[in-house]
Amino acid sequence: MIVVLTLIHLYLWKRLVHDTLRNVWARRAGGTLVIVLAVLVPVTLIGVRAGHLKWLAWPGYMWLALMFYLLVTLAVLEIPRLAANLWLRHRAKAEAQPLTETREGRETAPVVALSSTADVAATETPIRSTDQVSADGQGGVDDQAGVDGQAGTDNHDRAAGDGGGEPGRGVDRRLLLARGAAIFAGLTAAGITGYGVQTALGGPRIDRVQLPMAKLPRAMDGTRLAVVSDIHLGPLTGMRHAERIVEVINSVNADIVCVVGDLVDGSVAELGKFAAPLRGIQSRQGAYFVTGNHEYYSGYQEWVEEVARLGMRPLRNERLELDGLDLAGVNDLGGADHGDAPDFARALGDRDTARPVVLMAHQPLAAVQAAPYGVDLQVSGHTHGGQMAPFNLLVKLEQPVVSGLGAVDGMPVYVTNGAGFWGPPVRVGAPPQVSVIELRAP
Repeated sequence: MIVVLTLIHLYLWKRLVHDTLRNVWARRAGGTLVIVLAVLVPVTLIGVRAGHLKWLAWPGYMWLALMFYLLVTLAVLEIPRLAANLWLRHRAKAEAQPLTETREGRETAPVVALSSTADVAATETPIRSTDQVSADGQGGVDDQAGVDGQAGTDNHDRAAGDGGGEPGRGVDRRLLLARGAAIFAGLTAAGITGYGVQTALGGPRIDRVQLPMAKLPRAMDGTRLAVVSDIHLGPLTGMRHAERIVEVINSVNADIVCVVGDLVDGSVAELGKFAAPLRGIQSRQGAYFVTGNHEYYSGYQEWVEEVARLGMRPLRNERLELDGLDLAGVNDLGGADHGDAPDFARALGDRDTARPVVLMAHQPLAAVQAAPYGVDLQVSGHTHGGQMAPFNLLVKLEQPVVSGLGAVDGMPVYVTNGAGFWGPPVRVGAPPQVSVIELRAP
């Protein structure tokens, strides 16, 4: 992480400071700022997770978002920047060619004239006095110095250009291009980040999906599952965050509420009061919870107990019968590193396969292990839908489904975007969600 962040900040320094500033002190100030920002990111990521330096959360995470979109925008501009520089170089060379030819012509002509004059002088020039020769010589020297000095100045100016164009224009063009790209990247990154903050801190949107389920009894046709994940109560959220989510869940009149992990980023002592509104979740057949990877960073055992106290039933590698439907839940895949691994055989192995089963599992990747058990639907979160596009393209490298309804080995998998955020309070292209899945009987 340190190496990657260092390389990113070196690139930003090159494009935003080195290429755009000519004043030495301005460059030093810009370089110092880049170093401070480079150190801020890992300090924030490590310090906030450890429960320290929480006052750095806002500046640290906001710079992380701005850094990401500056990097993306500048990277996109690299191709047009290269094309523009090549065009400027070609144009400068084309402009320099006539000037070179003109100089060569001017240098050749006097040689021929001097030769003719010398011949004439040998036969016709009268003898002049020493004083006259001295005066004429001085004048010749002065005239020639003026010509040579002007030529030197012209050559210096042309050398300053790009490839010999008009005096100074090449450098000005490149500098103008660099500054224009930097300003565009800065405004674009700031605009996208501002939009993302507004989206992330707003209320979750409702995503409705109808899903046919072949084994579902006719009496359960239209059963509604409210799926919510990645609430991420933490240092940048307050009481209102959970309240908004509960209001949306209750507005859909769900039969079953599935909270599929990553509820918190901190201990019960720190965040228990922010989780209190979850007690108000309403549903016909109960609210259920499975652990996500962030519960294991926050003391999963005390949170399992706290969740039960708030009225949600934890499903710990187990299965329940809810009328004609089985609801199963497994611990997160990350629990294996904490002695709390998922157990698919225990949750799914001895069930009546004639009954439909819905599996709650935090990560979509769990579907690879669940599919052999004939699961009819897996509901998951974890991905945040990518949270900050185009980061969703990288999430695809790890998870088989990033957002919405997909399939793994023929098994339907629905992934909700999550109702909160992790790290930067920014969401771009993946708004916060509460998902409503309506099961349809054949």
